[in-house]
Amino acid sequence: MALTAKTRQVGNVTVVDLNGKVTLGDSTGILRDELRSLLSQGKKNIILNMKDVSYVDSAGLGELVGAYTTATNQGGAVKLLNLQGKMRDLMQITKLHTIFPTFEDEHAAVASFGASASA
Repeated sequence: MALTAKTRQVGNVTVVDLNGKVTLGDSTGILRDELRSLLSQGKKNIILNMKDVSYVDSAGLGELVGAYTTATNQGGAVKLLNLQGKMRDLMQITKLHTIFPTFEDEHAAVASFGASASA
């Protein structure tokens, strides 16, 4: 299944609902382009909702790290929401859970950006 990304605003936080597989090829390009577009629009508080992501390969993981680095370098932040079983395990194995803030609850994820996030 090809990756799709739909964005929505919750206060000053942009939630990107991902659906499909994050793998080498078009799907990593979709993710990269979406995040670059958001950052270029000045949207720096980004949550990636991984609820409907069924698989992430090493290229997809690399793209997530790239997104984190790009956002951080531009004064933004990328946080992960609703990691599924294998993805949660992968984040533990690779120690990326120490870099990416992860949440199971969207309200808590949005609130983590501070008081201005819910305004």
